[in-house]
Amino acid sequence: MPSYNPPLRDMQFLMHEVFKIEEEYKALPKHAEVDADTINAVLQEAGKFAANVAFPLNISGDEEGCHLDKTTHEVTTPKGYKEAYAQFVEGGWPALSCDPAYGGQGLPFAVNSALYEMLNSANQAWTMYPGLSHGAYEALHAHGSDDLKTKYLPKLTSGEWTGTMCLTEPHCGTDLGLLRSKAEPQADGTYKITGNKIFISAGEHDFTSNIIHLVLARLPDAPVGSKGISLFVVPKYKVNADGSLGERNGIYCGGLEHKMGIKSNATAQIVMEDAVGEMVGQPNKGLQAMFVMMNAARLGVGNQSLGLTEVAYQNALAYAKDRLQMRSLSGVKAKDKPADPIIVHPDVRRMLLTAKAYAEGGRALSTFCALLIDKELNHPDEKVQKDSADLVALLTPIVKAFLTDNGWIATTASQQVFGGHGFIKEWGMEQYVRDNRINMIYEGTNGVQALDLLGRKVLGNQGATLKKFGKLVAQLVEEEGVNEKMAEFINPIAMLGEQMTKFTTEIGFKGMQNPDEVGAASVDYLRVAGHLVFGYLFARMAQVSLRAIAAGNTDPFYVGKLQTARFYFAKLFPETVTLMRTARAGSKVLMDTDAALS
Repeated sequence: MPSYNPPLRDMQFLMHEVFKIEEEYKALPKHAEVDADTINAVLQEAGKFAANVAFPLNISGDEEGCHLDKTTHEVTTPKGYKEAYAQFVEGGWPALSCDPAYGGQGLPFAVNSALYEMLNSANQAWTMYPGLSHGAYEALHAHGSDDLKTKYLPKLTSGEWTGTMCLTEPHCGTDLGLLRSKAEPQADGTYKITGNKIFISAGEHDFTSNIIHLVLARLPDAPVGSKGISLFVVPKYKVNADGSLGERNGIYCGGLEHKMGIKSNATAQIVMEDAVGEMVGQPNKGLQAMFVMMNAARLGVGNQSLGLTEVAYQNALAYAKDRLQMRSLSGVKAKDKPADPIIVHPDVRRMLLTAKAYAEGGRALSTFCALLIDKELNHPDEKVQKDSADLVALLTPIVKAFLTDNGWIATTASQQVFGGHGFIKEWGMEQYVRDNRINMIYEGTNGVQALDLLGRKVLGNQGATLKKFGKLVAQLVEEEGVNEKMAEFINPIAMLGEQMTKFTTEIGFKGMQNPDEVGAASVDYLRVAGHLVFGYLFARMAQVSLRAIAAGNTDPFYVGKLQTARFYFAKLFPETVTLMRTARAGSKVLMDTDAALS
């Protein structure tokens, strides 16, 4: 059976030593009173819930799955899931980072992000039920009318109700301009919505008395394509004027998908038959409102793979220390045993360190983005708000794609450490691999994220936002460029930072002549950008660790951090050389292939 220990020490290292989050929050009036002790206390309790309540249900929930009563259209979740959610609500966890005006606790987003990393390690499928509610909350908070906010936000904040996002239809996934769901205006200002949605995570369950669906649909006179999409809030049960529940709405679960992983999350086929909904935001401007939810979900998906990377690594490390196989190539290490533990073998260490590096780099990026969001939303200086928002926009597709790609690499490497036992269910590793696989697909496949990064976020503004991140790299290089002890961390990012300008310009120029050049290079480009970001963050972690050691701190944590950083730069970061070469190979070898693909 697998185990899980919340990585509180690493979270505290990032928040308090690398990003100095307490000092950052002193500049934000909303969070000025949030100190390290408060953050640590919350994370400790969050870790207890994740490890003691959500984690024990992971394997049993996967085995049992969800069950749909096709007569009532009600879904029963696995044993213990509903009760765990009740504990989650009782502990006030849904309200952690929500607006106090609607009953929230108002804590920083960075704290909430750390909570969800631990929940994802413990049980990704369960975590998706409350996790999706945050996206619905954010969309309504940003674009809902006062009436809609008053009606829905307090219940979403408390966790009494949950929320979903209903985008995908059977004939269209990412290309939302093709959606067909219709919304007919009614005399009372509501709309009757008819259509079918698929792949709706947590679309039906028995956790709460109501589920609030945010639905994309078209008005009768809507323009074709993505410019003719509106957003509607469609509750499972209609809500009366006094806030009580009314009659059942015309939205229900018509089926559950049979999936490779996340089997204990109800991935629903949603049918709408004259379902009554209310518009969120302006007519035909639904994508603007939905993007608030989608971007929150993209960051959340990266967090899901981060959580699985961490728990898979922890179990692979424990197994490698215990499993005896063969002798070390450099001589016997365990003289009192018939064989050495497999952790002595170089390739086993390569797999373990790959998972560890991707977990620690991913956590650093997730924490960095969460702090940027807190500054974007709450900093009194408009320039800081703007710069933070720009960096979050740039980093969001990297979080989603780079962390999920790395999560796949890390979970399969961790499974490989187990050898044949990694393929056997009771060890838990094959579930981590299966559960992680969806993260590379949904909320926009990683190929779509790569196009978003290169086409919109970089070339779309002539590299202006990329230059903002480049300035952060340049500042660190200038600060530590003459420090010999930092050279092994600084030199690689300094070199790649310089190469990125030429690399980006070259692809942009080719893309102006043939747009397929951008599509052909984008996936490789995103991984290069991801390594630049990880390299910057690992250099910052190494900087803090070296300073701690120089100050006389003997905690082996800092030595381990340096060793992980050295492994990352020596064995993972050099992938950028190959990636830039393959990106430059151009579109012809892909597109001039009709005979090969006939």
